[in-house]
Amino acid sequence: MKLQFLGANRQVTGSRYCLTAGGAKILVDCGMFQERKYLDRNWEPSPIGPEVIDAVLLTHAHLDHCGLVPKLVREGFSGPIITTAASADLVELVLHDSAKIQAEDVAFKKKRHRKEGRKVKHPVVPLFTEKDVSDTMRLIQPAPYEQVVRINDRVSVVFHDAGHILGSAMLEFEVSENGRPARLLFSGDIGQWDKPIVRDPSVFREGDFVVMESTYGDRDHPDRGDVESQLAQIINETVERGGNVVIPTFAIERAQELIYHISRLVHAGQIPRIPVFLDSPMAIEATDIFRRHRECFDLETWERITSGEPPLRFPELTMVRSTEDSKAINDLQGSAVIMAGSGMCTAGRVKHHLVHNIARPESTVLFAGYQASGTLGRQIINGNGDVRIHGRRWPVRARIEQIHGLSGHADRAALLRWLGHFQTPPRELFVTHGEQNAALSFADQVRDQMSWPVTVPEYQQVVRLD
Repeated sequence: MKLQFLGANRQVTGSRYCLTAGGAKILVDCGMFQERKYLDRNWEPSPIGPEVIDAVLLTHAHLDHCGLVPKLVREGFSGPIITTAASADLVELVLHDSAKIQAEDVAFKKKRHRKEGRKVKHPVVPLFTEKDVSDTMRLIQPAPYEQVVRINDRVSVVFHDAGHILGSAMLEFEVSENGRPARLLFSGDIGQWDKPIVRDPSVFREGDFVVMESTYGDRDHPDRGDVESQLAQIINETVERGGNVVIPTFAIERAQELIYHISRLVHAGQIPRIPVFLDSPMAIEATDIFRRHRECFDLETWERITSGEPPLRFPELTMVRSTEDSKAINDLQGSAVIMAGSGMCTAGRVKHHLVHNIARPESTVLFAGYQASGTLGRQIINGNGDVRIHGRRWPVRARIEQIHGLSGHADRAALLRWLGHFQTPPRELFVTHGEQNAALSFADQVRDQMSWPVTVPEYQQVVRLD
């Protein structure tokens, strides 16, 4: 039995693990690399031959966990792709949207290169196409939470709620290897406790081998206080200056949470009734998927639904689908809240809104989620004096703010809380899905505090689970 680490190792994105056990070869996640220094890995052939992979299991629908599946299918994978029902719907949405954005970005780059007379070394093509996505979706097999899914007669898996985004899961494998049983746990992305819409993360009492994330493994979220109070203050102060609030928004979960909180502020009269735009066709469709999968909602959300106050609707909210309507937002007079993808500013419509607002001192760019190393979002958060957007340098004069209470990831204290439910230590804990400093720091803390055996694997490292 062995485990190979093929992404999200001493970095955050590109989640991918190959488990060889019980006569099966299984990919857990097949995610896209999004940090600039690792982008070339997306174009490399799959390190595991697609023809020898028996199944792909997806923990959830974020691109850094599912974004290379269409490429794998194009390369020849034809086995089952297993994930929860809600994730299956969201994966289809995310992958089609990514294919569309890639096609648009390719067309934009080609146009810019022609205009600049630039000669490029390699052809500018998308990583995968919408046809590749359609081929992928034919292989999807939805799996319910808390039910055993058999891979073969010696390997089974159960999907448990991860509390990260709608449909997110932790995977619990039961493996029989040489007549001896073993339990392996993959945490996926661990959510925070007491968040709106989704349920709290699942916890476990035991596991022989545990692979867990460490995105915030070296720090706790700042005292988040009341998220709605922070939102209200930022929106009100920006309106007073006459600017816009631009929120780079992850289409799944973060967009719906923001709508949830802003709707409460509007209903309570705590912010002015200014236009609020959700400028993301994917986020709009994701909201519809949320409504279809109410089985994933927590008690608080059900109480709002039954009270007659729709948590994902209010009069000032405009869902922006077309490119023309998106461009028209920047022609409006007065202030507005503009939520647009992508959440790390790596692509999509938010770049156009940044072009119109990042040099305006009266506007605010508000980050409501993690910004990976090397992304445009991280450059802005780090205080860069100017940033490159659409081939041009723009001075950063807008007010830059960040709300941590909306993070979909558990912080260091919550990660330790998750581990604290284990009644016996695992034979090995593998710390992944965190930048190197975060992963190493968290591993040290677990060793010091719990005396567990901990490994922080390197990219493509192979570990025998004996």
